[in-house]
Amino acid sequence: SAGLLENCTGCVLCSEDNGCITCHHRLFLLIWRDGIRQYGMCVHTCPPGYFGVRGLEVNRCTKCRSPSCESCFSRDFCMKCKDKFYLHKGQCFRQCPPSTTAQPGTRECQETCEPGPWSKWSTCTHEGRTCGCKWGVETRVREVPGAAREEGAACPTLLETRKCRMRKHCPGGE
Repeated sequence: SAGLLENCTGCVLCSEDNGCITCHHRLFLLIWRDGIRQYGMCVHTCPPGYFGVRGLEVNRCTKCRSPSCESCFSRDFCMKCKDKFYLHKGQCFRQCPPSTTAQPGTRECQETCEPGPWSKWSTCTHEGRTCGCKWGVETRVREVPGAAREEGAACPTLLETRKCRMRKHCPGGE
């Protein structure tokens, strides 16, 4: 029937009651339930809320485990959350976890970075020398306390340099 052919596009094996059972090797088998009935369809890409798993026998669309996940890489690793949720390390949250801030454009939580106090300014130098020139540069740094900060954390400046006046004449006539 015409209805059966519509439901069996891309199928190798098709059931009148359940749709596709087996797909051509490049397509994914998407199975969904409606009450106690199960339906199959062959698709080029898996729909939102599913990810594709290629196998030797069959390629399947597998549902993301989290209902708040819109797009996932694997069953437990979300790549994009549904509205009103924030993404952090592959999981969806209603609010960003502590020590993270929400990025409004992407709805992702980004690690925050709280650096410690500034160090004292270094000795004024020019090309490694501390004298014999009119102007040099001095620097100061600040560390991020605790464990190593997360990669990608939005940290303020951790190093500063400024121009400084040097001793023009070196002791001993160098």
